[in-house]
Amino acid sequence: MPTTPSTNPSQVPLHQRRAAKVDRLAELMGERGDEGHGAGVWREALQRMRRSPMAITGAAIVALFVVVALLSEFIAPYGATSQTWGGEVFPNRNEFVGPRAENWLGLDHLGRDMFSRMVIGARQTLLVGVVATLVGFLFGALLGGAAGACSVLGGRWGRQVDNVVMRVIDMMLAMPTLLLAVTVAALVGPSLTTVMVAVGVAQIPIFARLLRGAMISQGSREYVLAAEALGVRRHRIALTHILPNSMGPVIVQSTLTLATAIIDAAALSYLGLGNPDASSPEWGTMLSEAQRFLSSAPSLAVYPALGIIITALGFTLLGEALREALDPKLRK
Repeated sequence: MPTTPSTNPSQVPLHQRRAAKVDRLAELMGERGDEGHGAGVWREALQRMRRSPMAITGAAIVALFVVVALLSEFIAPYGATSQTWGGEVFPNRNEFVGPRAENWLGLDHLGRDMFSRMVIGARQTLLVGVVATLVGFLFGALLGGAAGACSVLGGRWGRQVDNVVMRVIDMMLAMPTLLLAVTVAALVGPSLTTVMVAVGVAQIPIFARLLRGAMISQGSREYVLAAEALGVRRHRIALTHILPNSMGPVIVQSTLTLATAIIDAAALSYLGLGNPDASSPEWGTMLSEAQRFLSSAPSLAVYPALGIIITALGFTLLGEALREALDPKLRK
């Protein structure tokens, strides 16, 4: 029976040996599936989320909220400040009209349509949550990525930069998130931009510490040792391998932070630090205005409160499902 002659490694062409090393490195990095060409981590996570009732529920709530916010001008039947309904005029009188055919959720204390204000307020709430999360994500990733890269690279200057950055982050973490946001908002003045900046600044240390910790954890993985064995420089490994592989927990956190940002923005608006413009209603501001009429018209507070709770719940469910799909320890 004929036997296959063994191949001497020294006789294999150099480009084939390098290709074999690259394939081995890709396998160690987990970029291949069980069949050698399968799905990556994110594709597998998406497949798990499609079978998760929690992910489906959260995605449905978030999708509905986003659609309403983006199409608010077409969905809202009236303007945010409209006070005239046929022959009725409400000139700043505390009269409350319940749900009816013309006004599905009734009128507020100034005779404005509650349904239209809720729909238009969804756009402002989404804008605040997304911008605040982006501010926290970008600056937090910048600080955390710099500290994590310096920690992974080592050296005297690397350790010093890491220590300085993390001490600043620790000082920010020492102050409660909402208190830090209130401080920033009080210094700048009440406006919608103030709320976005204040909530975003309060989220910076969370993203920074999370990304730094993930990068330090990734620095001791097998694919880093394999890349070093191939002669790849350490700073290139940190930027092209460690940093991208550390972004998963940060992306999951950004989904959860959206829920927190919406709640914090509503709290700032409730405290009177939000947008004072009545033509651009925001759910937190509406909740603040309704507190004077809790005994006579509690529905004015119920509607924006339910909007905030349900929206935050949707983002939380989606974020938790994504975290479980990406974390091997939590996979079911």
